[in-house]
Amino acid sequence: MKKILIIDCHPNADSLCTSLAAAYKKGATASGAEIKEIVIRDLKFNPNLQYGYQKRTELEPDLLDAWEKIKWAEHMVWVHPVWWGGLPAIAKGFLDRLFLPGFVFSNIEGSFRWEKHLKGKSAHILLTLDQPSWTYSLMFGKPSVNQLKKAVLGYCGVKPIRVSYFGPVRMAKKPAFEKWLKKAEKSGIQLL
Repeated sequence: MKKILIIDCHPNADSLCTSLAAAYKKGATASGAEIKEIVIRDLKFNPNLQYGYQKRTELEPDLLDAWEKIKWAEHMVWVHPVWWGGLPAIAKGFLDRLFLPGFVFSNIEGSFRWEKHLKGKSAHILLTLDQPSWTYSLMFGKPSVNQLKKAVLGYCGVKPIRVSYFGPVRMAKKPAFEKWLKKAEKSGIQLL
């Protein structure tokens, strides 16, 4: 049985992202996967990495619980909207506070290399856009994908990492939403 962690990064519970996360969960559950969830908007934590890496800020209980879920997972599903090309502030704060040296990676003394502590895990990023995905890729260089896929998850050893785009949302009609929810559920069924 595959251990899947679904991470809802949208600050609003009434969002397409939350519906996509639920659809993925439905599919993964039907496939027999064991599911855990992190809903970032429900966590109680300070998203500001107040001292940077100079001084460690103690992790709040919700972040410690989230860390246990990340360690437990074999596959992570990150669901987020793209706002101004990137992740919502609360998702960025979650990463800043939890994806710390010693947790997800360790620097190797006297070297520019590092140990990747999330090796053996895979991920799937589901993101919503208010523009066509080709525009986001060609005109803007897909900054949130580069950040989450390469600079965070890949840096920590997660691979493979698949990305699914849903949009443009702003002018979408009901048939498009239904198609997107079926696509997310199918991804869950196939455990992608």
